[in-house]
Amino acid sequence: MNTLSQDEIKTLLGKHRGLCISLFMPTFRTGVESQQNQIRLRNLLRSAEEKLLAGGLRPQEIKTLLEPAQALPGNVLFWRRQSDGLALFISAGFFRCFCLPEAFGELIVVADHFHVKPLLPLLGSDNRFYILALSQKEVRLLEGTEKNIREIELESVPGSLEEALQYDELGKQIRFHAGAAGGGDHSAMISGHGAEIDDAKDNLLKYFRLIDRGLHDLLKDERAPLILAGVDYLFPIYREANTYPRLIEEGIPGNPQGASAETLHHAALKIVSPYFQKAEHDAVAQYRQSSGTGLTAADSREIVPAAHHGRVGLLLVASGRQQWGTYNGESGAVQRHEQAEATSEDLLEIAAIQTFLNGGTVFTLSPEKMPDKSDLAAVFRY
Repeated sequence: MNTLSQDEIKTLLGKHRGLCISLFMPTFRTGVESQQNQIRLRNLLRSAEEKLLAGGLRPQEIKTLLEPAQALPGNVLFWRRQSDGLALFISAGFFRCFCLPEAFGELIVVADHFHVKPLLPLLGSDNRFYILALSQKEVRLLEGTEKNIREIELESVPGSLEEALQYDELGKQIRFHAGAAGGGDHSAMISGHGAEIDDAKDNLLKYFRLIDRGLHDLLKDERAPLILAGVDYLFPIYREANTYPRLIEEGIPGNPQGASAETLHHAALKIVSPYFQKAEHDAVAQYRQSSGTGLTAADSREIVPAAHHGRVGLLLVASGRQQWGTYNGESGAVQRHEQAEATSEDLLEIAAIQTFLNGGTVFTLSPEKMPDKSDLAAVFRY
């Protein structure tokens, strides 16, 4: 399973040999519906086989192409690590699998390029956040949206304070007293005096710097906010070690060890909801304030080439809308179509992806919140 990073999006949008299969489906972690995950994937792969046959591929070619995906339905460990949506991207010699906090509708697209539009809600900074749950014995990173939460596997991050410092006696020096996440006594303290306390804080700082270093590659392209969960005493120490620029000041107090993802999600939403509302309001206000300066546009024929060349710093996109047409990256020509044609692409999708890839910020807003009643609005960097 791969993390949906800027580099991965660039890879998906690159050139690939032969036909490209993009598969999306919802997944369920518990309950009766979770038992249908494997069946749903098998059915979708069967549909993909039919589309590939219709596309002129021979049965042996199809078998080779789909082999990495065909191994997933019977992989018990894989289904224990599900989030809310599964996205597969397959072409000759290429396979990517993403378990993401987005409940995708079932969809298969077979074309000469990958279909990434269902990923758009996850690309902007307007609806995602991370929770870093810290304790002496456990480190967890969770990715959330308003409706969903999933835990991310950490490979280059120490799993505990003891592991980080490789000092078995260290745990005896530090004792925390705190309530459970989201309730109880949120105070925390380190036992000991003088040099012992200083040593304990130094050890925690070393621990947190190792965690921050491990998260750096994982979050280097991210613009989503990060929320700490842990006993109060840890917050200022971690902030001293932190290099991620979007760490929110307010954290989730209490020992998160053993707290469910749903509990942490509920607590985090109380913190990030006002943050997102303000960010959304500020984005619209920035567009309105920049209107009349020559640095705004609401026409996809102007915005798409600008996004391609990295000129768009802020993009507002209406959710649930499409603008069909074509874009020639070499000439910069944009053609609008009244309705979808065989060669049509969604110009809103192109603008959003190019803005994201060039480091701009993308907000997906409900149509009634869009300025000037447009489907697309941009603020240019220059």
